Parts: sequence; structure tokens; C-alpha cells
Amino acid sequence: MGQGSRPDRVADLVRAELSELLARRVNDPGVGFVTLTRVQMTPDLQHARVYFTTLGNNDQREQSRQALERATPFLRRQIGQRLTLKRTPALTFHFDESIEHQERVEQLLEELQISPGTHTGENDEEDQEHDE
Repeated sequence: MGQGSRPDRVADLVRAELSELLARRVNDPGVGFVTLTRVQMTPDLQHARVYFTTLGNNDQREQSRQALERATPFLRRQIGQRLTLKRTPALTFHFDESIEHQERVEQLLEELQISPGTHTGENDEEDQEHDE
């Protein structure tokens, strides 16, 4: 397999384990509505950047991030016990902005009444009538 495949495979395993741990073993209410979207491993497998989304506003996001930080020592120990790695990676949690950006683009397209990937001039005349 290619050189980049091991970090990708480990990232998938780490995400799956963390998702299960957050759902079943972490009792902090701050992580209740957290969804892990992806994990990026460094090539040496020493660090894992864990991306998450959550419901709510910026304050609730920050509360979720803090809850994840509080749970990090426990989560790291569990990863070390569950996965057979030479070293357990350091975990850092980051809010995944890409989901929010995607939702915003979809919202804008919906407001413009355009389906993704299509453009027709059908509404051009109607728009001009409303402008007059």
C-alpha cells in the first residue's frame, strides 16, 4: 500500500474508537451533541487532529470543545488500550468549519433557487419584472 495509507487507516480507527467512547463512556453533558467528522494523523502517528461539529451557537461550541479537552486524558488512555500502536497519539480537538461552510453555500443556493450543478436562465425575465 502507499506511504500515506497507514496514517489514514489509523485516523479512521481513532475516529471510530473516539466516537464510541464519547457515546458510551464519557458522561460529561458537554459532549452530548458532538459529532466527530474526521481525524488527521501526522505521518509519524504522534498527533491526531480530531475535528468535530455540534449543535448550537459559538458559546455552545466552546463548551463542547472544553468538555472534549476535559475528557482528553481519559480518551487518550482508552485509545492506548484499544489500539495496538507503539505510541498513543496526542489528541487535539478542533471545530470543523467545513460543514458550516457547506451548509451556508447550500442555503445561498436555496435562496437563489438554484440546484447545485445547474444554471438556467428561466427566472431572468421574472426577476426583471420584479425590478420595475
